[in-house]
Amino acid sequence: MEAKIGLPKKDLTKSIDNLTLLLANEMLLYVKTRKFHWNISGNSFMELHKLFESHYDLLATTADEVAERISALGGKAIGSMQDFIKHGQIEENTDSSNTQKQMLDELMSNHETVMVQIRKSIDEVGEKTDDVVTEDFLTGILKMHEDISWQLRKYSN
Repeated sequence: MEAKIGLPKKDLTKSIDNLTLLLANEMLLYVKTRKFHWNISGNSFMELHKLFESHYDLLATTADEVAERISALGGKAIGSMQDFIKHGQIEENTDSSNTQKQMLDELMSNHETVMVQIRKSIDEVGEKTDDVVTEDFLTGILKMHEDISWQLRKYSN
């Protein structure tokens, strides 16, 4: 059923497309963060184990909120790993021998990729639609990724 929330279909489609990309990136980053949480070792094991856990909890909550926003706009959220890989920008990590530094650097880089994309989405939704709610929603998610990136950067130095 089409959402009748005062936005034309083209605006809804634009917002849903941007949110679908974000959902894919959030889920791919969630899986990677969870993997690193399971496989972290070294001198900062417990700190990073807990840090990664707090990050994947935030990512899981965010992914759920993004999927719900897609639904609120009348769309259908993607939900398979195949869909996430197809629509997302985050590469899987299949290496089981990553060091702490490699994990931190890769996660930081991935969060930066997501932040760049969110900024593009904010510009696109803000300039090409009247969907101020999605624009604001994206801004909040951008802040979360900035905070996570900052935390990772502090460990990576």
